[in-house]
Amino acid sequence: MNRLGVAVVGLGVGAAHARAFASLPACELRWLHDLDPHRAEHLAAELGCGAPAAAFEAMVQDPLVDIVAIASYDDAHCRQVVASLLAGKHVFVEKPLARTPDELRQAKATWQQSRRHLASNLVLRSAPLYRWLKRAVDEGVFGDVYAFDGDYLYGRIHKITDEWRKDVEDYSVMAGGGIHLVDLMLWLTGGRPSRVSASGNRVATRNSAFRYRDFVAATFEFDSGLVGRVTANFGCVHPHQHVVRVFGTRATFVVDDRGPRLYDSRNPRSAPRLLDEAPLPASKGDLIPAFVESVLAGGDANQTRLDFDVLSACAAADRAVDTGAATEVIYY
Repeated sequence: MNRLGVAVVGLGVGAAHARAFASLPACELRWLHDLDPHRAEHLAAELGCGAPAAAFEAMVQDPLVDIVAIASYDDAHCRQVVASLLAGKHVFVEKPLARTPDELRQAKATWQQSRRHLASNLVLRSAPLYRWLKRAVDEGVFGDVYAFDGDYLYGRIHKITDEWRKDVEDYSVMAGGGIHLVDLMLWLTGGRPSRVSASGNRVATRNSAFRYRDFVAATFEFDSGLVGRVTANFGCVHPHQHVVRVFGTRATFVVDDRGPRLYDSRNPRSAPRLLDEAPLPASKGDLIPAFVESVLAGGDANQTRLDFDVLSACAAADRAVDTGAATEVIYY
């Protein structure tokens, strides 16, 4: 079998992408590109495969490249996704796949016309704890799920005040980080919110070079009655962590500083079940083997539609903050 040629752009998080692709027998890592050419040179030497590419466009036009992995800055994602799809490539892209309604429309239309596989690296789906939680929800352990709470505690304020995020026009902490919790909410429950209200501020970064809201709190309403609350808290004084609570009529799940646990009784003397599952994936490339399998099998359009639904929900939350009013979630 001919191996799938792979090109990777952006070698921060993208270095984990490159390592994952290089480890797969079905793939041949051909190109590495970064704004800092030394990164590509060093990673190619480390892996013993892949050649530094002078430009993104040169990689995309290589007829031996089947997959483009995109881990560049957020505001380059949509342009590079569209260019890769138009060149006939399958695309694995860091979140967010796109940032604005116009970008969402363009990316989705190009994907639908391309007949290529497209997936966003919403990597919490690969964490053992959330894979367990997904099975438990699907198997009815929780009964009827009526509430989801998720807090994205970034805990690395320097990354928005001193690094590239401060220079991205209209940077969104919901699309840039809170998206992981929005994704868990839709993926775990199998539903889509119809309305959202939200508010936010930039108190934590008001004396910095970061120009946008560093905190957003959004409340999502589902037609089923489910209510979801998600916060994107980039300025917090706290280690990086995802706090998640799932409330059902039969059980409650919580993961926070005390670790993951399941409550299946309202008796105050009943101890919760402690869960010995990792809340984080082993690496940022953990979804890549399944992505490659999907490419070889012909793609998973339902998964890609979920990625666009998650982005649509994040865009609606930002719109609700901007307008100060509850807004309909428009699915692009």
